[in-house]
Amino acid sequence: MRIFMIAVTLIMLTGLTGLSGCSYLFYPRAGEYLERAKGPTGVDTILNLIPMLEASSKAAHGQDYQPAMDDLHNQFHALHDAFCQVDKPQSETPTYAKAVTIDKELWTIFKRLWWNRTEQALRDVHLDLFARRLSELRETLQPLKG
Repeated sequence: MRIFMIAVTLIMLTGLTGLSGCSYLFYPRAGEYLERAKGPTGVDTILNLIPMLEASSKAAHGQDYQPAMDDLHNQFHALHDAFCQVDKPQSETPTYAKAVTIDKELWTIFKRLWWNRTEQALRDVHLDLFARRLSELRETLQPLKG
């Protein structure tokens, strides 16, 4: 019974950490990218991360795609964490609401990209779609720039 309780507690802690959104337990390099992109505001940080994501996305088109995919994965988690840094007034705007929607679309695209990363044609299609959404995210957030 004691082992069962310990296992349940560990599972719950892992779940809570994973659901908290802004942590680096499973993606420690995300913190490095977030720090490198740090701007005066959360929106500026997001805008600074977009070129990094675009560069990794472009590099992931090649034959040696895995290092770029790993970078993209960590940068994408940094982007998600940067959304947690947007201040309250900016986060209550319709522009930010649109950015959150684009971020959710990016998650859907990224998941399919990750699942299909070994198949060149599918990877390229998803990388192109991902890059277009990043461009749209940049255009959306530009008016909120600090």
